[in-house]
Amino acid sequence: MKKSLLFVALLTFLFGSCRTGVYSVNSGQADLSSVCFVANTSYPISVDIDGVAYDTKTIKQKPHKARRDIKATANEKIMIGTGRHFVVVSKNGTVIYSKEIFVSATETKIIEL
Repeated sequence: MKKSLLFVALLTFLFGSCRTGVYSVNSGQADLSSVCFVANTSYPISVDIDGVAYDTKTIKQKPHKARRDIKATANEKIMIGTGRHFVVVSKNGTVIYSKEIFVSATETKIIEL
């Protein structure tokens, strides 16, 4: 009986002394957001965000998609940092949108033109 108690105590000590404590993992959201532009038809536009120029095109808005889901792999997305940004959109040299926007981390801002 003493041998079995000693054996159980030894096993408990061996397996109980392994590092099985609490581990913390630091993870968060990336500090990137994206901006995309939707319109009734797809056409090329020039976008100026905080003085940086981009050439892209609009995403054709589908009337049957009420929630306006934009695929994560859309090539027309422009990746920007979080915070306030001044956006100017022009088509054929004419300004069609000019506004200051605010985007949060991992947010996709959809701008309707």
